[in-house]
Amino acid sequence: MLPKTKYARSDDVRIAYQITGSGPFDVVWAPGTMSHLDLDWEMPQRALFFERFSQFCRLIRFDKRGTGLSDRPVKMATLEERTDDIRAVMDDVGIESANIFGVSEGGSMACLFAATYPQRVNSLLVWGAQARWIACEDHPWAQTREQHNEMLAMIEDGWPSFDYITGPGAGMGRAAAPAAIEALARYMRAAASPSAVYAYEQMNGQIDTRPILPSIRAPTLVMNRTGDPCAHVEAARDMASRIPGAKFIEYPGASHSIMLDDMETVLSDIQEFITGERPIDSVDRVLATVLFLDIASSTERAAALGDTAWGNVLNSYYAIVRKELARFRGKETNTTGDGFLATFDGPARAVRCALAIALAVRQLGIEVRAGVHTGECEFMGDNVGGIAVHTGARIMAKADPGGVLVSGTVKDLVSGSGINFQDHGVHQLKGLPGEWRLFSAQ
Repeated sequence: MLPKTKYARSDDVRIAYQITGSGPFDVVWAPGTMSHLDLDWEMPQRALFFERFSQFCRLIRFDKRGTGLSDRPVKMATLEERTDDIRAVMDDVGIESANIFGVSEGGSMACLFAATYPQRVNSLLVWGAQARWIACEDHPWAQTREQHNEMLAMIEDGWPSFDYITGPGAGMGRAAAPAAIEALARYMRAAASPSAVYAYEQMNGQIDTRPILPSIRAPTLVMNRTGDPCAHVEAARDMASRIPGAKFIEYPGASHSIMLDDMETVLSDIQEFITGERPIDSVDRVLATVLFLDIASSTERAAALGDTAWGNVLNSYYAIVRKELARFRGKETNTTGDGFLATFDGPARAVRCALAIALAVRQLGIEVRAGVHTGECEFMGDNVGGIAVHTGARIMAKADPGGVLVSGTVKDLVSGSGINFQDHGVHQLKGLPGEWRLFSAQ
């Protein structure tokens, strides 16, 4: 069930907010450019993140004026007015002080609130933010004015555009799955109108919080991803250096999002900073073998066959894959389009399953690529994550059509099983350190 939406009055504007959790610590979540309280619960990764966040605190989220469920006045709010929405929500909840968490542009709101109302801020946390968003001589880590104008043009031309979502707007990254991009596009269309986003982004280009950062007295944690396409990691580091005593943590990834596979690590760091205690590990880490599959040249095949015929091929493909997974005791953990991710408790079964699938699907006139790797995986309910999962995906990307490619770890573990391998050479796997020798299973 969705949490109840309440409304706080900030001058003549009503600000929608929701409360989840009942812990002894209050955290006020200041959102980025746009948000939508209800739709947060319809996106699995966002819902999982907020559910987990609410386990150790009372989480208070709001849609700032002009976005989501809050009033949408004709006149867009200044940074000062947006910041005052934090105060209005806290007053309506009846709390004198709280931990303030600012995300992206919400980081500017959170910093200004912490500097303006020091007695109301227990701690300040910032994710994916910069002190200013337009580059200048003494702050080179930002968009140029020309790049900012190009981003504004993206908003005017087909809101929300693919380039805005994957690039400097939402920072999802071009490697994001098409289904995830479309889901975020629906979210953004509901969260704010094109004119509202244009006005906010235009005003964000005028923000420079550097002068007020040294006056922040609350314990502060600044977080950023190494390859964030929106908030440059060095800009975040610079911002942290200007806040007295601030702690800075850098996380891997080329996305603006906090809600990736490493969310348990991030949330554990947040919980420790706020409460002083690190949670007992809630993630089951198990040695497992992962199998990644996708159809080679699927886009070209779909275009050649047409939607109806291609849909029939996919249904037959799903049936074959699931039949073989059941035969080799594999567990399907994720399916996106023509891609499959499955886990096995034995590497030999995973390789044999992949070989069986690669052979069986040829009757459909298609070929699959398969990647197999064994390593420590993180199981969170029905979700699986960890570096082993990323490694399996990268290995699959190196496979030839109809081929089953495995890591050296898998080859060594199945020694004596009767499975034959050929050396596929040494490869660089995107995003992973070092060189990897891969082998083709026969």
